[in-house]
Amino acid sequence: GGSMSNMYGMVLARYRFMPKTKTKGIFQLPPLAVFVSEESHYSIMKGAHWLGIGTDNVIKVLTDSAGRMIPDELSRSIDMIVAEGKVPFLVVATAGSTVLGAFDPLDQLADICMLGGISDVIKKVFTYPKRFEQGLLHQCNSASATYLFQQDKFYDISYDTGDKSIQCGRKVDAFKLWLMWKARGDTGLERLVDNTMECARYLRDQIVNRPGFRLVVPEVQCTNVCFWYIPPALWGEEESEEWWNKVHTVAPKIKERLVRSGTLMIGYQPLAHKHLKNFFRAISACHPPPTTADMDHTLTEIERHGKDLFT
Repeated sequence: GGSMSNMYGMVLARYRFMPKTKTKGIFQLPPLAVFVSEESHYSIMKGAHWLGIGTDNVIKVLTDSAGRMIPDELSRSIDMIVAEGKVPFLVVATAGSTVLGAFDPLDQLADICMLGGISDVIKKVFTYPKRFEQGLLHQCNSASATYLFQQDKFYDISYDTGDKSIQCGRKVDAFKLWLMWKARGDTGLERLVDNTMECARYLRDQIVNRPGFRLVVPEVQCTNVCFWYIPPALWGEEESEEWWNKVHTVAPKIKERLVRSGTLMIGYQPLAHKHLKNFFRAISACHPPPTTADMDHTLTEIERHGKDLFT
């Protein structure tokens, strides 16, 4: 549901900024610009395509070494776009990026957007959710199908949420979250998250102290731990472009061996905009609750299947 949620956010932002787009379309509008970090989710690009904004109008803002959007770079990008005659209407901040698990500096970005700080925005959204939903969300998406959403029904029509959505009818996905919350409570969910973060930090510490492993980002902001495995045959060699090209092939080869052996599934990827070659991306999930033994198993299996590469 994340991709669809991001698209809803984009539609709401555009409607809030220029309500006439619902009735008049985008043909008479100046080019609109969306600002995202380099680490943003790919669904923003997809949403820009589907909504007629155009992927060329999604401006990727530079990030720091930990993958966080740089506020000064956002300001610079906005000025540049305005000078080109385009109209900024949306900044998409990321709280836990897909690859590095980076958290953008939300307060600083909110100040640039003149929102008075993200805490104020969150307070408004969560204090007035009913007004928010029945106002902007309904105005933006409502098509008022009379065979479904009659206004003179005998029950509270605020339960007819379909007119606020694109899909009209859909699975009650929120019920799964509600059921888990009901079963575990606030404390139970807190323990799940705490355990997951502890396992991520444990994995980071093990990587630091285990020969052949190297962190991509030293800081663990979320449950993402990104790292390289360097086979012994490459130890002590000059870290030239040729050396890194060899490292680039390590993760795919080990991944294949792990899958064929049936002992472990782990993702990998490069980050071209940061000139980073393929690295492993380990993400601790809440279900089933991970353990430190699982973290040890991950590193041991990678080492076992990769130690003979290039020999």
